[in-house]
Amino acid sequence: MRIAVASGKGGTGKTIVATNLAQALVHRGYTVTYADCDVEAPNGHIFLRPQVTGRQVVTIPIPEVDDARCTHCGRCGEFCQFSAIVCLGSSVLTFPDLCHGCGGCAVVCPERAIREVPREIGEVEEGRAGRLTVLQGRLRIGQAVSPPLIRAVKRKLPPDGIAILDAPPGAACPMIETVRGADFVLLVTEPTPFGLHDLRLAVEAVRRLGLPMGIVINRAAAGRDGIRHFCGEADLPILLEIPDERRIAVAYSRGDLAVDAVPSYREWMHVLYEGIRREAAV
Repeated sequence: MRIAVASGKGGTGKTIVATNLAQALVHRGYTVTYADCDVEAPNGHIFLRPQVTGRQVVTIPIPEVDDARCTHCGRCGEFCQFSAIVCLGSSVLTFPDLCHGCGGCAVVCPERAIREVPREIGEVEEGRAGRLTVLQGRLRIGQAVSPPLIRAVKRKLPPDGIAILDAPPGAACPMIETVRGADFVLLVTEPTPFGLHDLRLAVEAVRRLGLPMGIVINRAAAGRDGIRHFCGEADLPILLEIPDERRIAVAYSRGDLAVDAVPSYREWMHVLYEGIRREAAV
């Protein structure tokens, strides 16, 4: 089963939930892979401390134009949805940082004047943290497009066992690319006005993908019922409410897993997983 852990905004505790859920399931005897798909700022390794066993450079194909063959018809620019290639008069300009590597411009060129050359966008690291398999993408500094690297991380996922995909925050393309194809999406939120606002956006995005989902309220507190009211109206299951507890914050500040520092946290993760299985009907 593939479980994507996402959030509408940063700072909700998404990575805490993802890493601790992965470790709790390993303690329970499951075969688990943790994949950090937040490739612009991966930080799951801080808590899991994996031993890196391999690295793979990831490239995407970008267009290179043969001026001798180009007739400046402009079809390549008309096709590209990201303005990565533009025909201006007798010149064709390419913008590699905007290219998504789809190859469409080369396909539509009637003169076959475009060939594709590889451009490095980052790397995928593989490692082990005890019995837990860890995958992590690292986007190259200055690179603007992350979905191709996220896809490279997902291609490394083994076909068996449980995969926990730690998604980038927000509801834009990187998050969508991570959760696409998941069996279940776990949305981690916090009981604040910003948390509720961004949760609404994330829920709408996941619903458009037609994926089952559930909610975790982190740093839950009495009297803050906005998230609960929204979930009730939207018919969304709240699978876990994690209290605002000092021991969890201390473990986080030290880069320690809460399942090791707070015994009750491990049981919460087991309860969470059973809720995921129930809602995903797996």
